[in-house]
Amino acid sequence: MEAPKFKKINLFQLVMLALGSLIGSGWLFGSWEATKIAGPAAIFSWIIGGLVIGSIAYDYVEIGAMFPESGGMSKYAQYSHGSLLGFIAAWANWVSLITLIPIEAVAAVQYMSTWPWSWAHWTHHFLSNGVITNSGLLIVFGFILVFTALNFWSVTILTRFTSLISVFKIGIPLLTIVMLTMSGFHPGNYGSNLHDFMPYGSAPIFTATSAAGIIFSFDAFQTVINMGGEIEHPKKNIGRGITISLLISGILYVILQSTFITAIPPKMIAATGWHGIVFNSPFADMAILLGIHWLSVLLYMDAFVSPFGTGVSFVANTARALFAMEGNRHVPHFLGKINLKYGIPRNAMVVNTVLSMVMVSVFRSWAVLATVLSTATLIAYLTGPVTAVSLRKMGSKLYRPIRLKHLPWIAPVSFVLASLATYWAMWPTTVEVIFIILLGLPFYFYYEWRNHFVSTKQAFKASGWMIGYLIFISIMSYIGSHQFNGQNWIPYPLDFVVIIIASLGFYWWGIRSYVVTEDFHKAQKLNQEAKERGEMEDGQ
Repeated sequence: MEAPKFKKINLFQLVMLALGSLIGSGWLFGSWEATKIAGPAAIFSWIIGGLVIGSIAYDYVEIGAMFPESGGMSKYAQYSHGSLLGFIAAWANWVSLITLIPIEAVAAVQYMSTWPWSWAHWTHHFLSNGVITNSGLLIVFGFILVFTALNFWSVTILTRFTSLISVFKIGIPLLTIVMLTMSGFHPGNYGSNLHDFMPYGSAPIFTATSAAGIIFSFDAFQTVINMGGEIEHPKKNIGRGITISLLISGILYVILQSTFITAIPPKMIAATGWHGIVFNSPFADMAILLGIHWLSVLLYMDAFVSPFGTGVSFVANTARALFAMEGNRHVPHFLGKINLKYGIPRNAMVVNTVLSMVMVSVFRSWAVLATVLSTATLIAYLTGPVTAVSLRKMGSKLYRPIRLKHLPWIAPVSFVLASLATYWAMWPTTVEVIFIILLGLPFYFYYEWRNHFVSTKQAFKASGWMIGYLIFISIMSYIGSHQFNGQNWIPYPLDFVVIIIASLGFYWWGIRSYVVTEDFHKAQKLNQEAKERGEMEDGQ
């Protein structure tokens, strides 16, 4: 797959590919969902979400440069802590990815369902009370098939498509910001006191971070990591690609949130409150409300383009994640087969397409899909800071193209932030997602049985901290404060204090549980190849 005959992705294409993933349905729905939950204080939710994902991404920059391989996010934990932790991390990441493909299709169909033109009344049956109907589901399936088709023939087609589409995806949000600000700018919507700014208190600011799709909106930085084996000059471009794309999207999302808050007519807020503001196609509905009908047409178009760009990018990403899981030897071998002509894992792509259709058949709401996706992602990301620091202890002599100066303190901070964000998803979502992740364990045990349980005991010992953590966060979600749907046995904000202290304990346990296995030795060989490529590139 990494043979020279396949064209590598340069920095510009990489940033465009990442932005094509980052700017998806999150911008179309996230601002409205966050405002509905937290009022004007939702502006802080985007900043907090960016900090959570930014700190996690920081950990992965060092690892990604050390092991530039396709689907790398599904392998790193196995290098440092053996097969069980590797499986849990890979499975959680994969669950989030097969959720992301249908969520983009759902976003496009939801905007279609509110087309205001007389000839388009047939689309109004696609959505009922915020849930995709059976007829809408067929259209969602069609989108998913198109996403797959555009990935089926090569990386070159993918990068050309996403580079072109990303320009459009950035341009429409910018135009929306300008036009909505010019047509309806009400800075007084932020309020004149703390109560006006935070009408529902401070807890909803954190709830919105996970439940309004904000974590989901920033999640796509892993596109860069998972395509490591196909990136030109990975030593430089992995870190640059992540940093540039996250900064651009973060700034854009914060400005969009502020624009949404200030564009709402004050009379509407006075009549219903922030909770009562209901839009099916938020920015398009807002444009119509303000009399900018031509902008609403563009937004309805972008409701195809933005989800298309993200959906197309993540079909590739998800296929690479499943391909990488086969390399961990805990899913069927045929999923790791690479098409020799195009250099892509086509079998994995087809399986993901089918399972994405199953996922959206069960979860038919954009908001529910976004919460499930965010929680699964965060559980996978918990292994990142632990692996990064563990590799420094067990592989101090490994080649590190990028050695992060602040990793020793950012790693525990990012672990704590990921833990809090998992808790913010609220009971029972946290436990439901953990249950979905545990459903993958029969695959793990089946392949361990085939291997005569040679290293199962060692793998359990190295993963004890994660098993303990999942039990802890499940119990904490139930007994935590009522602001996060718990029983309020531990009230807010004391619940945050408990999670922070316990998370630091699990992090400490995790970085002392690393184990040297056959997978670590494979990682050493991969790292040596990265070193040789790096020296060759430096000499050019």
